[in-house]
Amino acid sequence: MPNIPAQSAPDSSLEEILFREKLINADQLAAIKLESINSGQPIEKILAQYQIPTDKITEAKAQILNVPYIKLEGKAIAADILNLVPEAAARRYVIIPFDKKNDELWVAMADPLDIQITEFVEKRAGLRVKPFLALAEDVLKTISDQYSQNLTSEVTSALKEVAAVRPEEQIQTGPEILREAPVSNIIDQLLEYAIKSRASDIHIEPQEDRTRVRYRIDGILQEKILLPKGVHDALVSRIKILSVLKIDEKRLPQDGRFTFTFGQNVVDLRISTVPTVFGEKVVMRLLPKSTGAPSLLELGLRGNSLKSLETQLLRPHGIILICGPTGSGKTTTLYSILTKISTTKVNIVTIEDPVEYQIPGVNQVQVNTQVGLTFASALRSFLRQDPNIIMVGEIRDTETADLAIQAALTGHQVFSTVHTNSSSGAPPRLLDMGVEPFLLVSALNAVVGQRVVRKICQRCRIEFSAPPEVVENIKAVLGKILPSGSTTLKLFKGKGCPFCGNTGYVGRVGIFEILSITEEISKLVLEHASSGSIEQAAVAAGMITMKQDGYLKVLEGITTMEEVLRVAQD
Repeated sequence: MPNIPAQSAPDSSLEEILFREKLINADQLAAIKLESINSGQPIEKILAQYQIPTDKITEAKAQILNVPYIKLEGKAIAADILNLVPEAAARRYVIIPFDKKNDELWVAMADPLDIQITEFVEKRAGLRVKPFLALAEDVLKTISDQYSQNLTSEVTSALKEVAAVRPEEQIQTGPEILREAPVSNIIDQLLEYAIKSRASDIHIEPQEDRTRVRYRIDGILQEKILLPKGVHDALVSRIKILSVLKIDEKRLPQDGRFTFTFGQNVVDLRISTVPTVFGEKVVMRLLPKSTGAPSLLELGLRGNSLKSLETQLLRPHGIILICGPTGSGKTTTLYSILTKISTTKVNIVTIEDPVEYQIPGVNQVQVNTQVGLTFASALRSFLRQDPNIIMVGEIRDTETADLAIQAALTGHQVFSTVHTNSSSGAPPRLLDMGVEPFLLVSALNAVVGQRVVRKICQRCRIEFSAPPEVVENIKAVLGKILPSGSTTLKLFKGKGCPFCGNTGYVGRVGIFEILSITEEISKLVLEHASSGSIEQAAVAAGMITMKQDGYLKVLEGITTMEEVLRVAQD
């Protein structure tokens, strides 16, 4: 529900409200009033010289007009509400309905005092209109976004189709009914939008009164579409049919997969369903087939970090671990490394859960616990397959850890991942699992710690001077590695444009730290030292931490301080 500002006194003027909100000072207030009297220009035209955010001026106007102000950016609107006003009328009158409360339709308008438009909407929708003031460009952008995404005609057709069939009939004749166009069209549109917006996951979530569709774009979930509750079961059933899942099993989680083609894009979809209190929730993970693994340079590795990792990759045996929380890009880094070292002269075998991308020339095996194929059992079999390089998707238990170390000590190159927050936390984690310290220091070559941050959109990137407290923070974190000649630090951010969906970000890049196991660090591991002590020794030996790597990328205009602190703050 939007925040409705407190109404101001009737005699308040626009400039006085802005002064009360501390958006202009007393001198500027006097100057604006004087210029208005002398020039006769409208106040809004005069205010344009003072670089006051447009939305703040509109919010102040809403107080004068005695109507609530609404900011539509990032707001998903239900298809049944959008359907109450045709897109052509919404564009013509610069209005958009965005919510419904009892018999009241809430409508964002560029001109909320236009009685004719209000009456038109009331007749069309059969509801009383509650007008909200919104920026004209905000309304027009939301019209473009929402009417294209909300599939109003498909949703309406699907609702009619679903209403015509009783639930018990739907279970028996589901495939025949759901092969019809409307429900299939909704799924096609959801997937097409996901591909266009570079989404990695689609969440279809049943709620009490409607179904919410969210997309994970550049690692952040964004609410994009709201669908009527009546279409949810038909939607889930259609997805289950495509994924070869049991339509009538709604009490247990299920997993499946299918392939979707859109233009030149072929996407593998991993489907997971779970029962919730309001119905089944579906998550679809998109795995583009055409996308090869990025190079180490494209991942964001460079300088000393890249050189250090490449040196470790030349060693014929030992373990290299990739660390970070879920969603930090560990698997992508492993695939990039395997793509780099894969040749016809080496035998590479992997055990993964699940296999996300297929790498040419690599023998990839998928975990199947139902038949007893685990990381540990696969590792035992691999050693009889004459491998040069072994990749273990994740070290989760003592048995897998012991087998991986034995493989490394017997002349194999082993790559794996561990869930720790930093590279220095990996050795203590393995020791906690019960690995012998003397075996660990003999086998471990390096640990890569990583996170992913969103990249600034290059189409709307703007430069600004860093505030003094930010400058001090950057200097304190970077210390000796601060680029020389940085007297006044310039930072960058994305202003927001149609290309980046007004987020200011497009794509992602990694921030890394490479912990090489030196003699000093080996001693600390043997002594069961804490991760803090290991990190201090590594930094003293020249390791650049993830936070430092992030700050260097901030200074280069690749990402923002907010992104680095979001993922790498201690």
